[in-house]
Amino acid sequence: MTWPKIPFGLRLFLLYAVFVGFCAYLVLRTMTAEIKPGVRQTMEETLVDMSSLIAVVVANDVKQGTLNQSQYPRLFRLFGEHIPQASIWGMDKIDANKRIYITDHKGIVILDSDGRALGQDYSRWNDVYLTLRGEYGARTTKLDIDDELSTVMHVAAPIMDEDEIIGSVTVAKANIAMQPFIERSKNRLILWGIVLGSVAMILGALISWRITKALGRLSDYAEQTIKGDKVSPPQFRVFYEYGDLAQVIDRMRHQLEGKNYAERYVQSLTHELKSPIAAIRGASEILQTSPEPKSQQRFLSNIEHETKRLHLLIERMLNLSAVEKQQMIENRQSFSIKSACEQAVRAIEGECLQRSITLQIDLNRSADVSGDELLLQQAIVNLLQNAVEFSPAGGLVSLNCVTKEGLLVLTVFNQGEAIPDFALEKLQERFFSLPRPSTGKKSTGLGLNFVAEVVKLHSAQFTINNIDGGVAASIIFSQSKRR
Repeated sequence: MTWPKIPFGLRLFLLYAVFVGFCAYLVLRTMTAEIKPGVRQTMEETLVDMSSLIAVVVANDVKQGTLNQSQYPRLFRLFGEHIPQASIWGMDKIDANKRIYITDHKGIVILDSDGRALGQDYSRWNDVYLTLRGEYGARTTKLDIDDELSTVMHVAAPIMDEDEIIGSVTVAKANIAMQPFIERSKNRLILWGIVLGSVAMILGALISWRITKALGRLSDYAEQTIKGDKVSPPQFRVFYEYGDLAQVIDRMRHQLEGKNYAERYVQSLTHELKSPIAAIRGASEILQTSPEPKSQQRFLSNIEHETKRLHLLIERMLNLSAVEKQQMIENRQSFSIKSACEQAVRAIEGECLQRSITLQIDLNRSADVSGDELLLQQAIVNLLQNAVEFSPAGGLVSLNCVTKEGLLVLTVFNQGEAIPDFALEKLQERFFSLPRPSTGKKSTGLGLNFVAEVVKLHSAQFTINNIDGGVAASIIFSQSKRR
């Protein structure tokens, strides 16, 4: 069985959502379950205070037996008929919902705010029974046995004559009077629970998205590293641990690249040195046999040529290795492309004169680029030298720089034969070279590879194409500045 591949961020969010949902359910369930008893406890405490107050007020009349002749029957009746006008926490109170009755020391009702139980024996009810025995008397009774909301809470207090209990006062209140407050509290609690839960989910989704995005940046960085692209490790402001991991990957990459580069460098250099060394060795062996003067001169010329080739090969390998190790241009500066091109042209003017090659220059005087002027100048020199070597004697080499649609395009053109199709894709590879038309010999194959590396450091594009009458090599800068 193959498990489905679920993204890490989604798995993290689902786990977070389950945890938050479970905790929210437990908290809401517990709190909603505690609202009802909490409200009723508060109501019971209020009834205790009220019954105790009334017991103190009527104690003297109960003792003297003048309770029915006092003002209390009328006051209790008025209390039962009174319609309060009050707004409690946004809810209107329009009913007193209270009943007060008083019993003597035997539990016989001697005063009832409703007037319905006067003279009845209430000594069997817990509120009266326990109070007359000196205990806390309270009870909850259903008016309708099938209706949970019909319960009435009764709380009694003893009427005292010094240390003797001479009666009881019971204050009763229907629990349904508190039900609107209970429902309102439950609804508000559930509403806020949903709001906070939604906020928690959104926050969890945002964090999961940020984590996934950070992992994606690390993954992209690793992929670019594998491809050999020169990129800097990503920076993270919040998830700094990812930044530390990126730095570790970058250090590991540098160490592996250094090792691999050294191996490739040694292998490539060894391979390319074999040919000139073999030529020099062959020429020296023949010179040891004392050949004719003409042959001696030819072999000495071969030794000189191959020695120069060795020197050029090593020099270009060193330049290329320095460029390849650079991840970016550290001291990036803005400079005139016209100035860099003019410096490069001076380096190949002598060779153009020797071969009677016409050199045409057309430069944009106001264009600036950002980067390393010396590196770009060397790259332009390589392009010009390459163009001169592939041009026939008396041919044309041109260097122009124009701005097209916001892009700065530097092009080196040379007259000559078209490049074979199979070679166009390999020209920028290291050590790949075509024979020069004038001599039939190949170069080190490092010049265009060097140009490609320099162009990459400048975030530009390098193209080589066959056009009418010759070949054009172009460097395209995506961002140019004008002075």
